[in-house]
Amino acid sequence: MGNSELQTGTQVAEPIIEVSHVSTRFGEAVVHENVSLTIHRGEVFAIAGGNGCGKTTLMREIIGLQAPTSGSTRLFGMDSRLLRDGQPQEIHRRFGVMFQQGALFSSLTLAENVAVPLKEHTKLSQEMIHDIVALKIASVGLPTDSAAKYPNELSGGMRRRAALARAIVMDPELLFLDEPTAGLDPIIAAGFDELVLQLKALLGLTVVMVTHDLDSLWRISDRVAVLGNGTVLGIGTMQELSRSNDPLIREYFHGPRGRAAREQAGKRDT
Repeated sequence: MGNSELQTGTQVAEPIIEVSHVSTRFGEAVVHENVSLTIHRGEVFAIAGGNGCGKTTLMREIIGLQAPTSGSTRLFGMDSRLLRDGQPQEIHRRFGVMFQQGALFSSLTLAENVAVPLKEHTKLSQEMIHDIVALKIASVGLPTDSAAKYPNELSGGMRRRAALARAIVMDPELLFLDEPTAGLDPIIAAGFDELVLQLKALLGLTVVMVTHDLDSLWRISDRVAVLGNGTVLGIGTMQELSRSNDPLIREYFHGPRGRAAREQAGKRDT
């Protein structure tokens, strides 16, 4: 399947991420082989596939946390390897990341966790940081009294919302979500997806989501790249991918879990 482009009217939206011929190896293990894709401003782009297909590794390469063996990734037009070297700082302020399971610091309260990027990347006063943190906690639907609680005092869904508040506390243009709904019950996961769409509209975000949650893919993605066997098996809308003849994509979308997610999506559209 070819690369389906995101259109805005008759114009193709501006590229915000470009992955070109990326190959990744860990010793003898091949994770990626000649992976290329482009993500456009304003879309919800999902990177999907089974466990171990390199979804999170690709995200880490895009944001400069690790380097591919060969090929290149560009973020806002800049080589991601420069981010790995810690420069330039202004680029780091333009994107937020929600890591798997939220990755909150257990020794910090919810409010202190959300404040971490502000303390690291700004010189704002403590009073200003307090006000911004309170606003972001409210924006993700958490009660005011949760700010003083520690992560182990929060439910799984609340921890994900707290991690999302931290990811958007710098008002980024671009938001990365790594398995945001993994382990959540379906109702909590659906609520989280709706929150992501609300924040996207409110903040004008571009969203890149790493997930294997088929319900989330149907609910909120504009386009999806399916990884498998070290390559991009296909890129397109969920409707396009569900019609693919690629055997691995068909197994992914037409197995029991895929059929159930597709039927649920159909019910929402009727």
